[in-house]
Amino acid sequence: MSDKIQNYGCWFEIPVTDLEAARKFYSAIFEIDLKITEDGGPNPMVFFPYDDDAPGTGGHLYPGTPSRDGNTIHLMAAAGLDTMRERIVAAGGSVESPDIPIPAGAFFYARDPDGNSIGLFNLAAKAKAA
Repeated sequence: MSDKIQNYGCWFEIPVTDLEAARKFYSAIFEIDLKITEDGGPNPMVFFPYDDDAPGTGGHLYPGTPSRDGNTIHLMAAAGLDTMRERIVAAGGSVESPDIPIPAGAFFYARDPDGNSIGLFNLAAKAKAA
């Protein structure tokens, strides 16, 4: 399997301390009706509207600890999660979580050598997680 990717950015997430308050805030500033959903992964989330066929990247709000270092950007891991985990450690980063299966595939959290939070996502992992 080739690990060459056309577009590396694939998702963003914004951790919030109060999901309902954040939902109201983002609904108000974008003038859209955002909803809390329970079926997007291991936590309730608020998804921003997105279209897989349109340019741009989707994202969501989730209950978590906001980082002073910035939000988590998810990057494609076409080489597979195990391979990416090995590469991250070898390159001086750190793995922060086990694989997390979600309906679209699976991902894990990591940090680069500067401490930036990144998620490595693999769509093919969906078959393994099922």
